Amino acid sequence: MIALLVAPALALAQATPPANATTTPQAPATHGGSFRSPDGADRGTLTLTAAPDGVLLRIDVKGLTPGWHALHFHEKGACADEKFASAGGHVHGANPVIHGLLSVGHNDAGDLPNVYVAADGSGAAEVYSNLITAQLRDKRPAIFDADGTAVVIHAMADDYISQPIGNAGPRVACAVIR
Repeated sequence: MIALLVAPALALAQATPPANATTTPQAPATHGGSFRSPDGADRGTLTLTAAPDGVLLRIDVKGLTPGWHALHFHEKGACADEKFASAGGHVHGANPVIHGLLSVGHNDAGDLPNVYVAADGSGAAEVYSNLITAQLRDKRPAIFDADGTAVVIHAMADDYISQPIGNAGPRVACAVIR
């Protein structure tokens, strides 16, 4: 009889986490968008995941010219007009704005690495940035501010130094993040 009482108590003790155990963190918030060309054609998808100290982007693109293309966060969540001017300029932080991941000084918060597009016009990448946050927590800009943010793909690669946009050329695809 004692053995029967001990066994269920032991099972209960094993199933109950200790008082000092941490809980499993919730899955991070994920937001999606679609890339569109200036003429409105589908150019792929964008998924943004909030990370503890920045954001993680996953992009899958199609129908672009082969080669390297600049990728930037733009200040407004709008891709309404033909040249995507409604997206505004790059997202900027409180620090002096110096474009380019290879520039000395404070980086433009919209700076991201280039994405490569294969001969068939498709490309995929996962990119992490700690120059920006999902929600305003510190002095870095937040993606989910009052007017949202856009991710823009340019016609050419960002040289990571030239001002103001790294010699990246015109905007060829745009996705809104809200």
